[in-house]
Amino acid sequence: MISLIALPKLNFPRYVIILVVALFIAITANGAFFSKVTTLYPVSDNVGFMAALSMLLFALLVLLMTLLSLVIPVKIVSISFIFIATLSAYFTDTFGTVIDSDMIRNTLETNTAEAFDMFTWGLLLKVVFFAVLPSIFILIVSLKEESILHKTVRLALLAILSFAISGLCLVSNGNQFASFFREHKSVRYYVNPSYPIYSAVRYVNEIFKTPESQELVLLNTKVTPKPAVSRWDNRRLMIMVVGETARADHFSLNGYDRLTNEFTSNEARLINFPHISSCGTSTAVSVPCMFAYQGRKGLDVKTTRRTQNILDLLQAADVNVLWRDNNSDSKGVAARVNYQDYHTREINTQCDIECRDLGMLEGLQEYINQKSGDIMIVLHQMGSHGPAYFKRYPEAFAYFQPACSTPELSDCSQQEVINAYDNSIRYTDYFLSKVIALLKANASFDTSMLYVSDHGESLGEAGVYLHGLPYAFAPDAQTHVPMLLWTGESSSVNVEQTKLRANQANSHDALFDTLLAFFHLQTSLSPASDIPLISMNNRVE
Repeated sequence: MISLIALPKLNFPRYVIILVVALFIAITANGAFFSKVTTLYPVSDNVGFMAALSMLLFALLVLLMTLLSLVIPVKIVSISFIFIATLSAYFTDTFGTVIDSDMIRNTLETNTAEAFDMFTWGLLLKVVFFAVLPSIFILIVSLKEESILHKTVRLALLAILSFAISGLCLVSNGNQFASFFREHKSVRYYVNPSYPIYSAVRYVNEIFKTPESQELVLLNTKVTPKPAVSRWDNRRLMIMVVGETARADHFSLNGYDRLTNEFTSNEARLINFPHISSCGTSTAVSVPCMFAYQGRKGLDVKTTRRTQNILDLLQAADVNVLWRDNNSDSKGVAARVNYQDYHTREINTQCDIECRDLGMLEGLQEYINQKSGDIMIVLHQMGSHGPAYFKRYPEAFAYFQPACSTPELSDCSQQEVINAYDNSIRYTDYFLSKVIALLKANASFDTSMLYVSDHGESLGEAGVYLHGLPYAFAPDAQTHVPMLLWTGESSSVNVEQTKLRANQANSHDALFDTLLAFFHLQTSLSPASDIPLISMNNRVE
């Protein structure tokens, strides 16, 4: 047996480590990128361009690693790049996910249970073989002894060389690169690990960038009752259900060929809004935006979270506001109102493999009985959050079979994934029917239930799963969301006129004005949306 001590000592110059790691990452962690490119530019017709693009990717990786190695030890740079690239490649290759700043924000703000759903055997094997083992090799090799001057000169020369090669690649196929960068900008989001690193730097910059003030940003408006409009005889009670990961085209109310709305479809006073667009493609973006005055185009997530929202204004108008959460949290929306966490067994009594949305209804009648004045209740669902769709509904609701019973979606057929997802939608519909039943039991109020999902979900179309793609090129599956409105017999909502409005295209932006309208309130602000969601019966006093 040959002793390990007798093995020759591995001794490499730093530039060799950089070249080998850059080549390793370019080959093993950029499958999604090259798949997107070859779809646009078939290799058989674009051999020269594909060769130049491959060399460009390699050269830019070398350049980035070399520049960082001038100030950070090359082993730390190499191992960091390998782990970032491997993790990003897994989620991009498996789910079609783009690792941008919004995705990083959403990941860091998710709860522990949701995070563990993402840790699968596939991820573990990927990390072990493509990150851990290569990193161990890098750690055990010895670097060639060099003075600081020689090390710096060699790295600087490598940086210059890689920069020059990048330029030559661009010049060699200038026309195609010009078209590629101009017409297919979204493909750059799949370059790994460059874009994830850029996104992480951007996210950290947003987090640590000192704002002008940490104080609450006021909307500089007062909330007042609408003039010459009756407050009616009844107090107002609205329950708004913030859905999670529901897509509109999987609601049978919107024409889906499966009965996913079995429990609400027979409600006579239910109004369906089939043309609603979300504010974002992730919870971290959409939920704050849904309650904000600024709307999607004016949204800055960090600023929005410390700016007055519609719940703050309702509370200032003496409306009793309660937020119950069975998701990760309210993303800052409920920071200044009564907030209750139902994603815990200590409070939610409807728990099996996870705590159920149905548990948020317990004790609500007692809360209603204790309050005077108008009441606004928000219920934030766990809904259909993936990839563990099978966890999102009790066993009794496993209606569509066979259903995928693992978060490792690659182990299931696309139809099995859809079956599990549709089961979760059907359970949401059951939950909504129970919310309506609670409101029917409070007929002395002017009652309404408003349901709207935060964003949609991709279920394998074009190889894309989950959500969170940049809004600019996200598919309709991630941005077209369901919305339902139910009103009680004594509601001040004009049902017939609202049904007419429901057929118009609209978005989350209209929710701010909608909640004001339901409580017959007004502000000095311009309307947040051009098209109101609801029409009210305004009776002159």
